[in-house]
Amino acid sequence: MDNLTKLEEELGYKFKNINLLKTALTHTSYAYENNVKSYERLEFLGDSILEFICSEFLFENYKGLSEGEMTKVRAYAVCEDSLFSIAKKHNFSDFLYLGKSEIGSKDDKKAILADTVEAIIAAIYIDSGDIAYSKKFIIDNIKDAVEYSSKHVGEKDYKSALQEKLQVNGDISIKYNIISEKGPDHDKLFTAEVIVEGKKLAEGTGRSKKHAEMEAARLALEILG
Repeated sequence: MDNLTKLEEELGYKFKNINLLKTALTHTSYAYENNVKSYERLEFLGDSILEFICSEFLFENYKGLSEGEMTKVRAYAVCEDSLFSIAKKHNFSDFLYLGKSEIGSKDDKKAILADTVEAIIAAIYIDSGDIAYSKKFIIDNIKDAVEYSSKHVGEKDYKSALQEKLQVNGDISIKYNIISEKGPDHDKLFTAEVIVEGKKLAEGTGRSKKHAEMEAARLALEILG
C-alpha cells in the first residue's frame, strides 16, 4: 500500500511530499481509526480547481456553446459518474486507505473514489505550487467526456423521444439489451440493441451502457424517419 510509485506513474506526476498523496487517498474511516488527516479538506479545494479548469477549457475550446450549454457540459464532465470513471481508469481503489468499518461495508465505493479524484487534484496543486500540473491531469481525463457532452448538449433524450414516437397511439413494448462488451475495464465499448414489440429495431455502441442505449435509440429514430 505504501509504495505509491505505480500510482504516481498513472498520474504522470512525481510527488515531492508523498504524504500529500497518502492524505488524498485516506478516507475518514481510516483517518479516525489511525488519528491521521482524511482527504476531506483536499477534496474541498480540488472540487474548486476542477470546476475552474473545466470551465476555462470549455470557454477556450468550445466557443460555439452558450453559457447555459457550457454549464450543462461541465456538469456532465465533473459529475460523480465521470469522476468514478477516472478513478477506475487509474486503479485508485488499489491505493485507498479505508478503515475496518468501511472495508467490511458492502456499500458501493463510487462516491469515495470520486472524492479521491478531487483530493488528488488538490494534492498535485499544493505539492507542485503550479496549477499547470493539475490542469494537465484534469484535461487529460475529462476531455473525452466534454467532447461527448458538447455534441449532445441540448438534444432531447433519444430514448424518451423514441418512446413518445412509438407510443403516440398507445402502449408499445420497448426494451434495451446490452449484447456485447469489448475492451479492458478502463476503456470498455458497449453495444446495445433496442427491441420493439419483440423485434430488433436498431443497435448502437458507446463508452457506457447508457450511451450505447442512447445511440441505439437515436439510430432507431433515424430508421423510423
